[in-house]
Amino acid sequence: MIRVTNLTKRFGRLVAVDNISFHVERGDVVGFLGPNGAGKSTTIRVLTCYHPASSGSATIGGLDVFTDSMEVRNRLGYLPETTPLYPEMRVREYLNFRGKLRRMSRSDRQGAIRRVTERCWMGEFIDRPIGQLSRGMRQRVGLADAIMHEPDVLILDEPTAGLDPAQIRETRNLIKELGERHTILISSHILHEVEQVCARIIIIAGGKIVASGTVDELREHIAGRGRVIAEIRGPDEKELETKMRGLPGVDRIELSAVNGWTRLALETKPDHDIREELYRLTSESGWSLREIRREGATLEDFFIQVTAEQHAKQAEAARA
Repeated sequence: MIRVTNLTKRFGRLVAVDNISFHVERGDVVGFLGPNGAGKSTTIRVLTCYHPASSGSATIGGLDVFTDSMEVRNRLGYLPETTPLYPEMRVREYLNFRGKLRRMSRSDRQGAIRRVTERCWMGEFIDRPIGQLSRGMRQRVGLADAIMHEPDVLILDEPTAGLDPAQIRETRNLIKELGERHTILISSHILHEVEQVCARIIIIAGGKIVASGTVDELREHIAGRGRVIAEIRGPDEKELETKMRGLPGVDRIELSAVNGWTRLALETKPDHDIREELYRLTSESGWSLREIRREGATLEDFFIQVTAEQHAKQAEAARA
């Protein structure tokens, strides 16, 4: 349903999107992740026909977003991060107006408004002026507009922005429900939110795709990695750090003081569990140990790692 091939977008000398390719199959719910400035919004603006690509191609349902842009828009529902609304209009009036723009009949508009009012929990403010609504309420109006015409493809840019925890949970459930009938691409920089609803994740950094796969496939990349957390009292920080660096498999050490104790966070190489060696060292040294536990690496760790590696490559290339 969505196919991007060798897509590049330049703004003068700035290359915002650099020769990326990916696809989203019919019925998939895919997360499009990246830090701020990674190229997510630019890619979305190309897909939603706001910007032409500098080179490469993108299609929605087999239709080119440049040459068939009007038909693409008919098949697409788009929720931008900041929803553009008319503050002087009431919510019902706005949705009716949007239905007219999509050439929906009067009866279809009325039925669609009833449906999205219930789905997006807007019953309490459906007849209020948009200018009086909170950001979270406006976000729900934008989502209602995006799904009103039952599009084949939904592109949601930060769909939970401005929502309270209960609304975030309800929005997740709604996205899962919509995924049964629509192809959905969700753009976000919050990995935890995407992980809750997406079967596949694409990570972009510095305008390039740096990782792609199912949640389980991405987890395989970090299997075995992790860190050990411990709290020790006895040695000074310099002695403690020296002894920790002598343990096998330790990659990185973080130290912090906690009420007279020193808190250690030790990042380890894959398949290295150093808890036994750490316990033996504290016992032999006569130090007090009140906590020791191992944390597995998370998708958030992987996300930070691959984006940092991409930025390091860009910095090295710029110096060269």
